[in-house]
Amino acid sequence: MGDDGVAREYRKRRKLPWAYLGLLGLVLGNAFVQIARFSGDRSGGGAGHRWGAPFFAVLMVAALARVALEQYRAYTRVTAAGITARGPLRVRSWAWSEVYDIRVEQAPRGSGRAAPQWLTYLYDHRGRRFLLPHLDDWQLDDPYAEVAELCLAAAPHRSLTWERRPDVEERIRRGAVRRKAWLWGVHGGVATLVVMLFATVALVITERADHPFLLIVCVPPAAGVVLGAVLQWYWGIRPPRSLARRP
Repeated sequence: MGDDGVAREYRKRRKLPWAYLGLLGLVLGNAFVQIARFSGDRSGGGAGHRWGAPFFAVLMVAALARVALEQYRAYTRVTAAGITARGPLRVRSWAWSEVYDIRVEQAPRGSGRAAPQWLTYLYDHRGRRFLLPHLDDWQLDDPYAEVAELCLAAAPHRSLTWERRPDVEERIRRGAVRRKAWLWGVHGGVATLVVMLFATVALVITERADHPFLLIVCVPPAAGVVLGAVLQWYWGIRPPRSLARRP
């Protein structure tokens, strides 16, 4: 069977903006310097907590490696048999009969140009979604038009139509509620971390910082988990307007 115009491959076509790379390096570098200073000798003359700098250095290397792998290893390949998405580490493949829908959605990181604003996801019949690398507004001028053309070209290779099913749509909605809740949980954890950093500095100045590990490492994740769980429960009952059921 020929590809009938459906065959295509999406890879990195445009380089990352220098502003994005510069901002990423500045944020990571500044965070490393601050943690290295905090992990050094404390005001009492004793050794400080030495775990901070090495731990964060590993995180920095992992973050930079992930960015590099996303840019140079990842791709999305489409053929008459289905879709293959290779991410930084994993490769996934779907036959066309396993694909429920392909949708372009707004990225959760806001409308700034430091990251793609529109990403493309594949949904299976269980309502799970998977990112299709480089099918976004960084690499394509119009991802909506590209996805519409892709779905039209793939229609002859599917045993099912692109019709929406209420049960799958409900699973997709629940997944969106869960992701939104835990995204807010992450934001709450980061905000708590900022507060704990200021509190720790104030306690260090007054020589009362007996448990900085607890304040900086334990409290923020706990706050994020609690916020995410509460929001997931609440929005599961009363979903936000953007995630409410559509007829």
